[in-house]
Amino acid sequence: MWFALSAGVASLSAAEAIAQSATALPEIEVIATTPVASSGSTRGIARDMIPGTVETVTAREFERQRSFNLLNTLQARTPGVSLNDVQGSEQFQDLRYRGFAASPLPGTPQGIAVYQNGVRINEAFGDSVNWDFIPPVAINRLDLFSSNPIFGLNALGGAVNIEMKNGFTWQGFETQIQGGSFGRFGGSMQYGAAIGDWGLYIAGDGMRNDGWRFQSPSEIKRFYGDLGYRAESSEFHLIGAGAWNSFGVIGPTPVDLLRLNERSIYTWPQTTRHEMSLVALNGRVDVSPTWTIQGTAYVRTFDQRHVDGNDAEFERCSNQSSFGGRLCLEDDGFGVPPGGRTRAFRDQFAVVGPNGASLPFTPGATYGTVDRTRTSATSYGGSLQATSTETLLGHKNTFILGGSIDGADYSFRSGSELGVIYPNLFVGPSAAVPGTGTGPIRSFGNIGYAPVDLRGTNTYFGLFATDTFEVTDRLAATFAVRLNSIQIDTRDASGVAPELNAKNSFTRANPAFGLTYKLTPEVSVYGGYAEANRAPTPLELNCADRNRPCLLENALVADPPLQQVVSRTFEAGLRSTVTDFHGGTLRFKAGAFRTAVEDDIIALASVIQGRGFYANVPSTLRQGAELSAEYAGEQWQLYANYSFIDATFRFTGAIASPNNPAADDDGNILVRPGHHIPLIPRHQVKAGLEYAFTPAWRFGIELAAFSSQRFAGDEANLARVLPAYWFANLRTTYQVTPNIQVFGVVNNLFDRRYASYGTFFERSAIPNAAGVVFNDPRTITLAQPLSVYGGVKITW
Repeated sequence: MWFALSAGVASLSAAEAIAQSATALPEIEVIATTPVASSGSTRGIARDMIPGTVETVTAREFERQRSFNLLNTLQARTPGVSLNDVQGSEQFQDLRYRGFAASPLPGTPQGIAVYQNGVRINEAFGDSVNWDFIPPVAINRLDLFSSNPIFGLNALGGAVNIEMKNGFTWQGFETQIQGGSFGRFGGSMQYGAAIGDWGLYIAGDGMRNDGWRFQSPSEIKRFYGDLGYRAESSEFHLIGAGAWNSFGVIGPTPVDLLRLNERSIYTWPQTTRHEMSLVALNGRVDVSPTWTIQGTAYVRTFDQRHVDGNDAEFERCSNQSSFGGRLCLEDDGFGVPPGGRTRAFRDQFAVVGPNGASLPFTPGATYGTVDRTRTSATSYGGSLQATSTETLLGHKNTFILGGSIDGADYSFRSGSELGVIYPNLFVGPSAAVPGTGTGPIRSFGNIGYAPVDLRGTNTYFGLFATDTFEVTDRLAATFAVRLNSIQIDTRDASGVAPELNAKNSFTRANPAFGLTYKLTPEVSVYGGYAEANRAPTPLELNCADRNRPCLLENALVADPPLQQVVSRTFEAGLRSTVTDFHGGTLRFKAGAFRTAVEDDIIALASVIQGRGFYANVPSTLRQGAELSAEYAGEQWQLYANYSFIDATFRFTGAIASPNNPAADDDGNILVRPGHHIPLIPRHQVKAGLEYAFTPAWRFGIELAAFSSQRFAGDEANLARVLPAYWFANLRTTYQVTPNIQVFGVVNNLFDRRYASYGTFFERSAIPNAAGVVFNDPRTITLAQPLSVYGGVKITW
């Protein structure tokens, strides 16, 4: 998983697409080694000369899942991949690969670079990845690999490269409709045609789901289109895409509430609305028999609006101050505040309304806040590379030289409105409580609460080169380097928060090298070393002060310097492909990796509920091993894999975790070398099979199991673990006629009750409103129960 694949190198004819449906694991001989995708190119690297393991998921695998979320397919079958369902929405999950995250949740430190047809889709403001923008029906293939500097920023633990379909790789018309549990109803369509030198592909899907928990509906509407032109020595594609999605994203629930009703939620509303549009142009030109020029240019817009009802720790101001009897922000255990005042500084935090006047305290009210954010960005850029396959010193050689530029203009606005928490845990205004529903509130000193209007720009330059030299017909050596340079400028547009005005620059050159050797025509070994880096995001840079915490994804407050993160990865392994094994193809892979990370960035909680900040930690380590085998024949298809991921901290120090039941009086826990990083299961086992009972009827089952993991906020490994879990899914299809297929899906077949995410909360936050005595500090997000879906697919 060492060098990124550009899926554009694997063009499929219509006949090949039919063959793929019969054999789910097609042979892939040539792989591109950069994200500069240009469909139709045949100048790549043979798989057995890449010094790492490449994990590929085909269009057939995405179709088999019948899911509107591509991550479900990766979780089911890809080694090293787990999902954290933080928010309780299928479309809003975190991908973790080898312990590194690619998450849609703003505030999650990111460690994976993601590209779609050569366009970087990590968002400009927080490097988050919105998987809900990508319709699985339009994916031709997805490639996942480990740390590789050629993919630029964020490829600390790996990179994802997604090739979408086009009119040359997919032809025909297909539509399908499905429905089932919890009010899901949706469908998709795709059309592709190649007429002479021109190719056209369009696809779209939509889905409505009521959600299995209270107040958790979701809706998606997505479009993707590609107009292509292909001549003998060139190929070009004009791409357009759009998405309009909304989610009732509820988040984790206290364990005590779940014991009463598994559908329970905590404070609400929590809604997210997404819009995205993309226009891109990519292409290639063969300038000679041995030289090719490839390039991509794009413009992409993104808009996110989030409404979040939260609990809040407010109290009556002390009579010893001029604010006696007014509304103050609780400061219990907050430590020494800015300016070095003593603990008797709570009156500095009196809450004021939109008109600048302090608000009266209402006895008996259970206060909360309705927090609103809006993030908008316009990203633009391009990349260009030249590829040479000329021989060097009489040996085969592939050399690539290229560069990229990515820019973005973004804005971020937020504000918190005072509210009360009702018995059903809804947060909203009340006529009996002055100050509620009247607009943004602010605390003196901007501690925790302050409206924000931030504007900024990012400019990212990258230069890269890679060379694969075939020393012999068995031995190949690969060398690569990439220079990353990023400028982050932010400015306060409100005129009241000059601490947000900043200019930050980060530069680093990352090398890589590796060897591959063919032991036999069917077996090869590899080994490699790679470095990668990521710069702190604008969100992290403006939320890095413990004494001025911010609502993660909300109010930004200050910018003490953060260091860029650097990873160093060693990897080695063996792979084998037997193309004629009992009438099918057998693949086997085994590998080990070790990734040391310097100045890792983690998100930490504040004693002010719902607030937090970011900090560098000196060192973390992720190491492990992977085994996988898969067989594809005419009647049988099977796979099984195992992953071991040991993710630990490698330093001694106190970090903030005030809601952890084992925290000290200052809200800290002590981390030591060897303590496990939260939310990363050490062991993963995945297996599946599909069997054709008749030429028309196919049946499949898949099983995935994950070991226990630490709760978020338990970096010192002091609390109980989040238990191990497993699930099984069923799939079946029946071809009624050559053009009509019916299908059925059963997810979580045995109705397992498990959680892939857990953290802690302040038990005394809402005792009056909840009507429940909270004894357990844990809060978790349960997985969706047994779910059954069925549908029909029509093709012609």
